[in-house]
Amino acid sequence: MKQIAIIAPTASGKTALSIKLAHKTNSIILSLDSLALYKEVNIASAKPTLKEREGIVHFGIDEVYPSCGFDVMDFIDVYKRAKEYALKNEKNIIIVGGTGFYLKSLLDGISYLPPLSKANKNILENKMKTFTSEEIYEYLVRIDEEYMKNIKVNDKYRIEKALSIYLQTKEKPSEFFKKNKPVPIIEDIQLYEIIWDVELLRQRISKRTKIMIEDGLLDEVIYLEQKYKRAINPMATIGIKEALDYLDGKINKKQLEEKISIATAQLAKRQRTFNKGQFTNVIKDSLENLEEIILKNYLL
Repeated sequence: MKQIAIIAPTASGKTALSIKLAHKTNSIILSLDSLALYKEVNIASAKPTLKEREGIVHFGIDEVYPSCGFDVMDFIDVYKRAKEYALKNEKNIIIVGGTGFYLKSLLDGISYLPPLSKANKNILENKMKTFTSEEIYEYLVRIDEEYMKNIKVNDKYRIEKALSIYLQTKEKPSEFFKKNKPVPIIEDIQLYEIIWDVELLRQRISKRTKIMIEDGLLDEVIYLEQKYKRAINPMATIGIKEALDYLDGKINKKQLEEKISIATAQLAKRQRTFNKGQFTNVIKDSLENLEEIILKNYLL
């Protein structure tokens, strides 16, 4: 079984490329998109439709309902299911998407985390509700400055993880992780990255935004709000939050399109920065050239 990963900013054409390659390499696809994993969030996530998937088996798409939680451990479970399926059916795996953090977790692994006792789980939940992330962050800095210096004050996931470790073990997180080092989940994999000129990518983002609105983005958001209200995580994502502002009368249709395009372009910039800083030994080229490069490497 061969495994490759295709990374790139949003709207880079990686989804269509992965489906084309899957046909030619006998592969299934594992999506790295943190919004496409939600059922019923179809237009806002720009997930490929069943028709667009062309019969290729996908994992990481439509995994949970929008009201359900989903974290990196859940994603690792999805990868394990995808791998099991691929091995059983003699398939290869193409991992593709813009959520580089999920791919990073597969390459670096996740440290063992001690299960919380019922009492400590209640304490953790109470603290996360009672105090702001900034207050908990400052509390943890006093406990373990070494560990917290690598965590941003708005990184709620890692802050909660550090607090849970301290509550359960009474150890500093830095000391705990020295004893419980992560084990990589994937080791033999080649990474590829689609490179775009920034201005051309902005044009692609603008075009895709128009299509999303024309395809019924507002109707989708109205449906999601009526069914789930606004407190769930997907309602704060790009495309959905701007649509809610439009439905609230805060912006007009032109501003809706502009705001989604700008926010998406900013996301693309963050994705490029993350990929550049976190991944090494990446083969980079244009969308047009990368297909040929990948296929040649498959024959080696």
